[in-house]
Amino acid sequence: MEEYHSGDEVAFNPDEASNAVKECIEGVIGGVDYNQNKVNQWTASIVEHSLTQLVKQGKPFKYIVNCAVMQKSGAGLHTANSCYWDTTTDGSCTVRWENRTMYCVVSVFAVAVSL
Repeated sequence: MEEYHSGDEVAFNPDEASNAVKECIEGVIGGVDYNQNKVNQWTASIVEHSLTQLVKQGKPFKYIVNCAVMQKSGAGLHTANSCYWDTTTDGSCTVRWENRTMYCVVSVFAVAVSL
């Protein structure tokens, strides 16, 4: 487990998290076409890599990462989330990524750990 920086409270930075997640998505499914036989592997890999990158930032948060991959077929996909937490430290971000054959939506939730 990574060491957390001690000191003042740290607020969640959604831009840093979004950038880390985008890199993970690109690394796993960038440049490939949708394949239903690989979706479980892709989603697991995306959430594991994203979580690893978030933890490497060394900030005092517990993270929840959720990923959905959907084939482009003209069907609608709607998602929503709601959280009850300390808005001064905790936060979330959602990354929407697509290529010509699929959509990928990753949500990250970060809850501050009081040390």
